[in-house]
Amino acid sequence: MNKPSKADNSFRLLFVCTGNTCRSPMAEVIARSEIKERGWDGFEVRSAGIGAFDGDIASGGALRAVVEHNLDLSGHRATLLTREVANWANLILVMSATHFMSVTELGAGEVSSLITSFADGREGGVMLESVPDPAGGTEEEYSETFELIRDLVDKVLQRIGPLGYR
Repeated sequence: MNKPSKADNSFRLLFVCTGNTCRSPMAEVIARSEIKERGWDGFEVRSAGIGAFDGDIASGGALRAVVEHNLDLSGHRATLLTREVANWANLILVMSATHFMSVTELGAGEVSSLITSFADGREGGVMLESVPDPAGGTEEEYSETFELIRDLVDKVLQRIGPLGYR
């Protein structure tokens, strides 16, 4: 993992999916909420997509899934994953092996892991199952994806701890 510089002691966590309109924004808003609820300082959380169109809003299904849990994605705007965005992060958690390959191609493979692998304590190249993409799916599929991501983010934050995974 990239250690924060002495000038900037924050821990920077980046979630990555395909379009940055469903999975990674849900992970971002869940992580921000959980970090705030735990009273942890010094964290920054963002999300991006390997095929995102900058400025796209979150999908309707994602918006509705998070609202059910008193979270809000109405201000979210998609960000394309670039080398600059990847280099910003101390830890990049991706939703699928395809996303991991894209991050690696940008030179950030050392600080990235499939979210399911990291949550399970098996980062470092071990690829477990991907987080299903609910895009175009039913409300139930979005809700199930939200619940899965919430569980994964909880496990990730337990591993990172209040001082960041350093």
